[in-house]
Amino acid sequence: MMNKLLIAGVITTAVLLTGCANNKADLKDSVGGLNSEVSELTAQVQSLQSEQDALKSMVQSATDAAKQAQEEAERANMRIDNIAASYSK
Repeated sequence: MMNKLLIAGVITTAVLLTGCANNKADLKDSVGGLNSEVSELTAQVQSLQSEQDALKSMVQSATDAAKQAQEEAERANMRIDNIAASYSK
């Protein structure tokens, strides 16, 4: 009876150790997959940040150009007003 319990204990221990060993391999594969996904996402974030910076620069340039065009239009209107005022006198 004691031998049967000992054999059953050895078999159970072997099965449990085998299960734990396989779990570690699966865990390493999962961690490796997650690390590669994190690397891909990091690259995407950096790419999007570069695009955002480029877009900010373009928006700033467009804003500056619009402001300059508005100032030129105001100066032109003032010149036209001065010309019209000199004709009416």
